[in-house]
Amino acid sequence: MIALVTGASSGIGEATARRLAREPGAKLVLVARREERLRALADEIGGAQVIAVDLTAPDAPAQVAAAVEAEHGRLDLLVNNAGAAWRSTFADGGWENVRRHMELNFDAQVRLTEALLPLLRRSAPSAIVNVGSVAGRVARGGSAAYSAAKSALIGWSDGLHLEERPNGVHVGLVLPGFVATEGFPQRELVGRALTRWMVSTPEKVAEAVVAAGPGGRAERIVPRPYGVAIALRHVAPGLLRRTLERSGATFTPSTTAAGD
Repeated sequence: MIALVTGASSGIGEATARRLAREPGAKLVLVARREERLRALADEIGGAQVIAVDLTAPDAPAQVAAAVEAEHGRLDLLVNNAGAAWRSTFADGGWENVRRHMELNFDAQVRLTEALLPLLRRSAPSAIVNVGSVAGRVARGGSAAYSAAKSALIGWSDGLHLEERPNGVHVGLVLPGFVATEGFPQRELVGRALTRWMVSTPEKVAEAVVAAGPGGRAERIVPRPYGVAIALRHVAPGLLRRTLERSGATFTPSTTAAGD
């Protein structure tokens, strides 16, 4: 299996790369901006192709596709994980904050998938896993721009699944809630017994990626209890809004650091 993971230099991406490296016969392609960290990870997992690139650059998708084609000639799994969050209300951050969230958390994923889709089709059965966020289903104050980008990713993923299934390309979706990572330690949540259960680990998200990719599952929520909030969004949106207002939910969503 040839598997490509974006945002692989830390957090969820790094954990996913380590987990996939344990799959029999797996060969990894690690994509992120920080080359030194990628090479260190490649050494630790027994070797991997390293592509250091800013995924928002105009030529990044073509660069990645050409490198994978030249090295492997196929691609069995694409994990779109790279992303970032910048907290701000819309009144303070305006359209510019929305734009930069969309550029990295949505546009970059779409552009890379477009460049790699012919290779994935040719390698079918293959899979794409898009790492979204519970925030894409349940938005909170101060992170509306992030939620908008992740919501777009979720909607696109659902449609892409229907389009690519006849071509043998499975599209899975992983929705993490709060995850303690290097960039987002979630100390406020972890430090309180009442909210500690809300925080998961990158390793658990990595297991969800495997379930939603090679495992063929449609969607995985991590931690699973967040599914209750998502269900409430549909059956009792007013109640959910009032609950979020009372809780003062202003914690930082889980994501990787700016493109890693």
